[in-house]
Amino acid sequence: MFSSSLRIISGHLPAAAHLRHASPLAAPLSSHLLLHLRGGSSDAAETKYVTLDNPAPGSPFHYAFPVHSLEEAKKFYGNVLGCKEGRSSEKWQDYSLNGHQIVCHWVGDDYRCVDYYNPVDGDEVPVPHAGLALTVEEFHELAERVREAGIKFIIEPHLRFKDAPGEQWTMFFKDPSGNNLEFKAMTKMENLFAKYNVVD
Repeated sequence: MFSSSLRIISGHLPAAAHLRHASPLAAPLSSHLLLHLRGGSSDAAETKYVTLDNPAPGSPFHYAFPVHSLEEAKKFYGNVLGCKEGRSSEKWQDYSLNGHQIVCHWVGDDYRCVDYYNPVDGDEVPVPHAGLALTVEEFHELAERVREAGIKFIIEPHLRFKDAPGEQWTMFFKDPSGNNLEFKAMTKMENLFAKYNVVD
């Protein structure tokens, strides 16, 4: 999966090297895979880790949410969405969502998200939900990936707020635990925070 070289680093733990950041939602990572080794006293355990992605520019957000199955979460976030996995344990998993940190926490096999709904431009939008504002190209690439994975859309990919400052592509679907995800693409990204009154 990685078209890259493998660097082995030993001795004192170095600062993580910066990799070229690429959208995991659009294509697999094509950069350097780093393996770090932490040395110390002879009786100290060796720590090995890999750095698979860069933080997003600015202030990356952190979002933690419940899931009913870490195995299903790994298939969905790792395989379908293409997120790189970071730290993990038997009870939680870290992922990079375009350089932002999301964490799946196992809370029990019976968990499913409880939905509420609110009207937005003619759609009954499920809340809570989370996601990203992508480029238009990334949006359509992700929509095709979701279709190929056989995932049902709650709200099909379409253009909303047409001809308004907030014109955007949007789509909604669920993860295996029923958590709602929205991915959107502004036709003019500079209008992401355009302030005006919307009539639903």
